[in-house]
Amino acid sequence: MSALHEEPQRQLSDEQRLALELLADAGPHGCTGASFLAYGFKVDVLAGLIRNGLAAAHSDEWPIEVARIMITAAGRTAIED
Repeated sequence: MSALHEEPQRQLSDEQRLALELLADAGPHGCTGASFLAYGFKVDVLAGLIRNGLAAAHSDEWPIEVARIMITAAGRTAIED
């Protein structure tokens, strides 16, 4: 893809950057949605990161359903800038 057709870089807000850094530090299994919210992040921040491909959600059922949030490669790239 040529430089003329590349999607422009989106600027992360401070809150988005902090959320991605938390996910990056959480390791390969990420963190639970509940712990993410306990750190004070709002659902819309989490949803935006997932919608933009910077984070991913996975649901485990052991023994209850737990949502785990993990940083994606695009998310790691975004916080390296």
